[in-house]
Amino acid sequence: MDENVLLERARAGDERAFERLVLVYRGELAAHCYRMLGSPHDAEDAVQESLLNAWRGLAGFEGRSSLRTWLYRISTNTCLRLSGKRGPRVTSADREAARGRTDDLGTFVGGPVWMEPWPDDLASDEAGPAGSYLRREGVELAFVAALQRLPGTQRAVLILREVLGFSAAEVAGLLDTSVASVNSALQRAGQTMRKRVPVVSQREELAALGAGGRRELVASFMSAWERADVDGLVALLAEDARFTMPPLPAWFDGRDDVRRFLAERVFAFDWRLRPLEANGQLGFACYQRAPGGSGFAAAAIIVLSLRKGKIVEIAGFLDAQLHHLFRLPPEISPEER
Repeated sequence: MDENVLLERARAGDERAFERLVLVYRGELAAHCYRMLGSPHDAEDAVQESLLNAWRGLAGFEGRSSLRTWLYRISTNTCLRLSGKRGPRVTSADREAARGRTDDLGTFVGGPVWMEPWPDDLASDEAGPAGSYLRREGVELAFVAALQRLPGTQRAVLILREVLGFSAAEVAGLLDTSVASVNSALQRAGQTMRKRVPVVSQREELAALGAGGRRELVASFMSAWERADVDGLVALLAEDARFTMPPLPAWFDGRDDVRRFLAERVFAFDWRLRPLEANGQLGFACYQRAPGGSGFAAAAIIVLSLRKGKIVEIAGFLDAQLHHLFRLPPEISPEER
């Protein structure tokens, strides 16, 4: 049905028409809120609140901008408010120094603290210009993590200008500021991002590997992990590889320390892995069997970052609830894959 017809019906109080009206934008709004907030859970909260505010304020939408632009205005300001209230999500390296010993990994740090991974299929229906960016660098872990280190307004400006392609004048209207302020914020944000984001994106790294190389890396990683083959895993790592595992605060920096952690702690358990894609990167759902157990229970989501064909980071996320977000079962049998 034509958007204008749905809009008129929604203005007249038809909730079903409103739901159909905004459905086409929901995926890209969720991806936008994830970039702003660093958490798919926070992003979902922001989208829900934004659409509720849009429904309540629909009578005031006069059509001077497109509906999409109006929704971005609401969602961006919702994210800025939530970010100011909750604080930015962080990575392990943002929180404390790397550890060398493996006997003390710290205690779980709960709450809305850590960066979380983004399931690629959450926005498979993402429409419009944001869709192409989602499939490229827009949600890569390093990029989203770097965004969280920017002040809220700079973060919003960079995403709206560089990722979503809004003009400086449009962004100024969305944020109730001037074009000069937008350009200044974009310049400052760009300086910070260039220091924090690798020159070569993960999309480019994966393209350089090619389909065959990606399949080989996934198979080698899974095989070595499930066989507890420390040497086989370490052979896939870059010299400066790191291993992180929020909400545990401990993380390990450098191939030797990662090797020690794998040998002394990780492979005290049996594992089964399932490949997946997260943040436009290679990843795995990890299932763990406790000694004496039979089935394998959800334990972690792993996202790999690559450089020149080697793994430069194993980002482990130990929140078992993430498996639900990735639409994965909470437990699998030894025979399942």
